[in-house]
Parts: sequence; C-alpha cells; structure tokens
Amino acid sequence: MDDERIRELFDGLGPVSIRRLFGGKGVYFDGVIIAVEIRGEFRLKADAQSALDFEAAGCTQWTYTGSRHGKTVAMPYWSIPEDALDDPEEMTVWARRAYEAGLRAGK
Repeated sequence: MDDERIRELFDGLGPVSIRRLFGGKGVYFDGVIIAVEIRGEFRLKADAQSALDFEAAGCTQWTYTGSRHGKTVAMPYWSIPEDALDDPEEMTVWARRAYEAGLRAGK
C-alpha cells in the first residue's frame, strides 16, 4: 500500500506520519504507533482491551514463528475489518481504537 493510500485511510483520525519499520512501514498518529505494514499485510495496533473487538469483527492477529525457539509469537497487531477499508467512517472507529491501544501501551 502506498503512503498516499495509507494517509487516506487515516484521514478521519487526523494526519499520520509513516516511517520505515521492520522492513515495512509504521504508521504514527500524534507520535503513537497505530499500525504497521509488513510483507504487504496492513495491521492495526490492539491490546487486551480492544483485541476482543478485532476478533469479533473477524480480524486475525499477526503471529510468526520465532527463529531461535520455534514457538509462535503473537504481536499486538490485527488485520483491518474488510468493511473498514471501504468505509471512511468505519475506518475512523478502528483507527481510534488503535490509537487508544497505543496510548495505553505507553508507546
């Protein structure tokens, strides 16, 4: 996803900055990371409080297998609900959840 499309997705939340991260992109709002794009997958930040909302919406959590120990590692990022990608108002709701999770994480 190009930077212009990413900025469009977050228009309802406000201006975002995009930085290189993990070979992909990190999306920040007001200095707080709210989303990542890794290997062509775009994911929003979540935490224990908001993960249930993402799960209920049919989203999947970003996981990977650790190279040292071979165990599955769950990251605090979830896929975006399908309807939010085409509905700016719905995307704003999910972007706000991601921002609030970032604030609670203190990062």
